[in-house]
Amino acid sequence: MTISIHAIADCFILAVDRSTGDNINTFKLQKLVYYAQVWHLALHGEPLFSNDIEAWVHGPVCIELHQRFRDQKDIPIEPDAIITDINQLDSNTREFLDEVWAVYGQYSVARLEKMTHEESPWLEARAKLPADIRGCNVINQESMRKFYSSRMTARRRIREN
Repeated sequence: MTISIHAIADCFILAVDRSTGDNINTFKLQKLVYYAQVWHLALHGEPLFSNDIEAWVHGPVCIELHQRFRDQKDIPIEPDAIITDINQLDSNTREFLDEVWAVYGQYSVARLEKMTHEESPWLEARAKLPADIRGCNVINQESMRKFYSSRMTARRRIREN
């Protein structure tokens, strides 16, 4: 069963601790949603949501989220932008998204962009496009699953030694 990408995005928007000065913009949100998708594919073998993710110049982008937040760009996204009831998400999904936030939410947009640009799913989708040229190639879900599954396996081996 897949989930609305908007519910996933809204969960991350609400996870931000604004009392500490933290915020989230559309660039960071896109990358967090991407990492939620790739780790769900690696852990469960199926997508968390049905939307395609494209390999844009600054990293992975879901068109539906891009359209929703296109007027916000670098502006922090506030809780009043929420359009879903995240209480509809089951506890396993909420826990999974909390884990993604705990790992990736701490990183800056620049760091998240650098990370995605060094990983094979984005690189393969960009193919031979120059770094500054727009592209809309879809990042292959099987490529995401394989890459992140291999990272998971490598971490297990390290822990075992």
